[in-house]
Amino acid sequence: MAQPSSTVPKAPQNDDYDLSKPINSTSGLRQGLTSYGDPHFSLFLRKVFIKALGYSEDALSRPIIGIINTYSALNPCHANVPQLIEAAKRGVHLRGGLAVDFPTISIAESFSSPTSMFLRNLMSMDTEEMIKAQPLDACIMIGGCDKTVPAQLMGGISANKPVLPLITGPMMPGSYRGKRLGACTDCRNNWASYRAGTIDMEDISMLNEELAPTGGTCGVMGTASTMACITAALGFMPLKGASAPAVSSARLRIAEETGANAVAVAAAKRRPQEMLSKESFLNAITVLQAIGGSTNAVVHLMAIINRHPDVQGQITLETFDEIGRKVPLLIDLKPSGDNYMTDFHNAGGMLGLLHVLRPLLHLQAITITGQTLGEVLDSSPFRTFQFSAEIIGPLTNPLHPNPSLVVLRGNLAPKGAVMKASASKDRRLLHHSGPAVVFKNSTDLALRLDDPNLPVTKDSVLVLQSIGPIGNPGMPEAGLIPIPRKLAAEGVTDMLRLSDGRMSGTAGGTIVLHISPESVVPSSVLGVVQDGDIITCDVDKRVLRLEVSEEEIQRRVSERKTAEAAGKGVWKQRKVKRGYRGLYERCVNQAEEGADFDFLTAAGLGEASP
Repeated sequence: MAQPSSTVPKAPQNDDYDLSKPINSTSGLRQGLTSYGDPHFSLFLRKVFIKALGYSEDALSRPIIGIINTYSALNPCHANVPQLIEAAKRGVHLRGGLAVDFPTISIAESFSSPTSMFLRNLMSMDTEEMIKAQPLDACIMIGGCDKTVPAQLMGGISANKPVLPLITGPMMPGSYRGKRLGACTDCRNNWASYRAGTIDMEDISMLNEELAPTGGTCGVMGTASTMACITAALGFMPLKGASAPAVSSARLRIAEETGANAVAVAAAKRRPQEMLSKESFLNAITVLQAIGGSTNAVVHLMAIINRHPDVQGQITLETFDEIGRKVPLLIDLKPSGDNYMTDFHNAGGMLGLLHVLRPLLHLQAITITGQTLGEVLDSSPFRTFQFSAEIIGPLTNPLHPNPSLVVLRGNLAPKGAVMKASASKDRRLLHHSGPAVVFKNSTDLALRLDDPNLPVTKDSVLVLQSIGPIGNPGMPEAGLIPIPRKLAAEGVTDMLRLSDGRMSGTAGGTIVLHISPESVVPSSVLGVVQDGDIITCDVDKRVLRLEVSEEEIQRRVSERKTAEAAGKGVWKQRKVKRGYRGLYERCVNQAEEGADFDFLTAAGLGEASP
């Protein structure tokens, strides 16, 4: 007669509870143990609680791959995140890893007040600390909406564990009266038409339901798509991951591939600070210029670069301009062209583009798989066909021969300003002088812009102050100052516009952004511009100048500093504000440094005084 099996569980088949042996705490569940003063007890307690979720010893012995879940019912750009998590888990499990998902905050562009950029640094901190705090051998970071991807790259580089971005992907275009539409360039174009009175309330109401017909990020070369292309150019993900539609089966296969890659990257311990080099970032800037990418990417890339201890300081705004002089605009996508991200994907996407750009790239840069960029391209040949050539132009016949993004300097922007010259609607404005019409802040703009008595003409230069990193705070996308209604009704579609803020990557126009130092800084020249002052912008010479004598400028600045010293300005008030807003206003750096918190950069705050 067979004896009944014992109900007493077997002792662990490892040394986790052998008090005479130290715990190997470099990988898996044993890394980053909670500080109880007794590492064996820390591991014992961790296993007690994780087994409450039903995990076996076999499962817990495998490489642990974290998956960041940024799903939110207030973030339509991330509507497909649950499906991406399941596909990524499948890829992890097929390669013998254990996938565990966990949440971080989720940022959606049009749902965040005062602006999503205000929360980017907070999300980067959340991402960094959760990656560092938890026992992860590698981490898949799922994101898509504008500020999410840069926040994750910033946090992932600072945490310096193996990280793999997984992008949610662009939405499909919609249609209205037989014409293709896509958020959010066509949102802005049609809203401008509505303001001008050329379409009515019925049209704008019906358009509202067609501009974003599926989940996913904006379907044009806005900030989200720009950051996806840049992430691929940095070597962080499969090239198709930059452009496959959010609602496609291809996007799910990319997620599965990312899961499989994560296990291999964990085994190789390929950390981002080791993988990324100066050449990686030069490749990313080359791609940014070729795609006519968002001006926001300049701020984001500077923040990402300044998180890397070996690259910080080697790349500046001038690097963007220098590369721009060699790299023409190649991609025919809105807002600089006519097409949509689905067209770019179908034309070959990043693979096709990188093959065209190959003579300008640093092919020795390492990718997440351990291959060089050159090896990736060698193993993935691409043959140009008619449609791809219509969307991705050759270097010999670009969409636009001049740089897409330019950096301007002058007494109005001594630390730089950025313009997306390729998105100018009226090319004469790229070489223009005109009288300033100044708005002190976004409230002043809203109150006076459409006043019939506003002293403004098509040759005026619209200036918006106090929307920089500190001034608003969060550097909102208000730089696309609307055309005053009375001029729009006359057919004016573009004017020279200046601010210390940002604009959406989906927007177009002759618009100078990121002016530094921002207007609330006491010494800022932008902060003392007055109505009627003549402003000159010359893109060829890279000049942005206030045509006022240096003596008069210094007199105005001196008066302003006196008022600030008396406590009458934002600069002094920010020192006593509470909460995250107080932290933000006290610690955010200027646009040319990435609008990151000074203490989060690789250099940090330096050595503290005794």
